[in-house]
Amino acid sequence: MTLAQRIVPQPFVSLAVLGLWLVIASSFTLGSLILGSVLALLIPIFTQRFWPDRPLVRRPGTAVRLFGLVCWDIMLANWEVARLVLGPVGRLHPRFFDVPIDLDDPFVATLLASIISLTPGTVSVDIDMGRRVIHVHGLDVEDEAAVIATIKGRYEAPLKEIFQC
Repeated sequence: MTLAQRIVPQPFVSLAVLGLWLVIASSFTLGSLILGSVLALLIPIFTQRFWPDRPLVRRPGTAVRLFGLVCWDIMLANWEVARLVLGPVGRLHPRFFDVPIDLDDPFVATLLASIISLTPGTVSVDIDMGRRVIHVHGLDVEDEAAVIATIKGRYEAPLKEIFQC
């Protein structure tokens, strides 16, 4: 293991921690940048033993695009959920449904379930690797097939490309 790999064992996690820290910081200052950088270096080092079999990122560009897409989708979903919640309750179509997954790696399946849960209006309830499905609850699901196709196309396909699984 090289010195750079010991200092930054998970560069994408470090970038994600730094990016998230800067987003949640109340202002962009030198101090928040330094603190975010320290956290971005220390968190992956201290959590490294919890990730023994993590898959390698094969397509970092796709990972960056997926991160941007998820952030955009979270923003749009927040507006949609606010509109739904503030409107008549009768317009809601809540539903549980299963999303079939084409992922063999439990870590990548967990990432997909996390993305689903991060997007307002949907929550991953369970990952069943035996049946290869993620159980999901949607706040407003009129067309289950369309929601499943969206999840598979927008999130699962890029994850499969990123981790080549």
